[in-house]
Amino acid sequence: MKKILIWGGTGQIGTHLIRKLTKNNYTVTVVTRNIHQKGHFIKTQGNAGYIQLKECSIFDEVKIRKLFENTDICINLIGILFEKSNGNSFKNIHSVFPSLLAKLCKEYKLKQFIHISALGINTAVDSVYAQSKLEGEQSILKIFPNTTILRPSIVYSSSDNFSCNLMTLLSRLPFFPIYYNGDTKFTPIHCSDLTDVIDFVISKNVNTNIIECIGPEVLSFKQILNTLLNLINKKRLLIPFPLPLAVMTARIFQLLPNPLLTVDQLRLLKYDNVASGKYKTNFDIGAPAKKNFYLEVEKYSYMWTDGGQFSKKNNLN
Repeated sequence: MKKILIWGGTGQIGTHLIRKLTKNNYTVTVVTRNIHQKGHFIKTQGNAGYIQLKECSIFDEVKIRKLFENTDICINLIGILFEKSNGNSFKNIHSVFPSLLAKLCKEYKLKQFIHISALGINTAVDSVYAQSKLEGEQSILKIFPNTTILRPSIVYSSSDNFSCNLMTLLSRLPFFPIYYNGDTKFTPIHCSDLTDVIDFVISKNVNTNIIECIGPEVLSFKQILNTLLNLINKKRLLIPFPLPLAVMTARIFQLLPNPLLTVDQLRLLKYDNVASGKYKTNFDIGAPAKKNFYLEVEKYSYMWTDGGQFSKKNNLN
């Protein structure tokens, strides 16, 4: 029975992954910064005895080292979309910490290290987020070559920070700003499809260094917004924002504790988030994504419609 150590297991991807791995008889150790806040929820994601919870800061190397003593596979799901104080910088989270994990994977002779990165980081040369991700990839591959790096496009589900946030804004605002005319392309992948890829990599001992994880569709940002508007039965003006105005609003937004948009994220939106053609995709390795964006979001979009699940649109009668 493989013993798996998961960093970032309390997030969207982590909770889906824990359920999948424990069902397949893997034992999972989940590391969290606050066991009292997250522990009660994580313990319900698998049968008794299959999940262990450990409280540890990612900056405490002494405690981190102990967690590797009885581990076969390490999975790193930790990532941030904007920088915070107390050491939560892109460099620390996306480069320094993964490098430490790679060093310990090598030292303790782990069978596999699976690291979640992001799609499109090679081209986004002016994004600090993207370059920190790329720097982290290069470092861990140099330290522990037996690493599998998964680069997903936008990951969505009923507990995401993408479709849910957009539907909240679209339901409340009379208009919605779009940047770069909404032409940026994405290949959104459902969270369960991504965790299927991770499970496939583990079970089949896939040793491909970089795998781009994409969904079955290519959608522009404007198409995504129109899809969400249709699902929540709203009509909103989608107004193209000129770049100087977009930068100004992003500078204001990023002053908030949880910004809607930062200048760095605005830079990222210039670049298509699709397969590059330089690396294998999840389809190439035999783990195709199957879930359709419209059909999946439809299952939880009622929460943003007038009347919720009892609205006329959702009434089967």
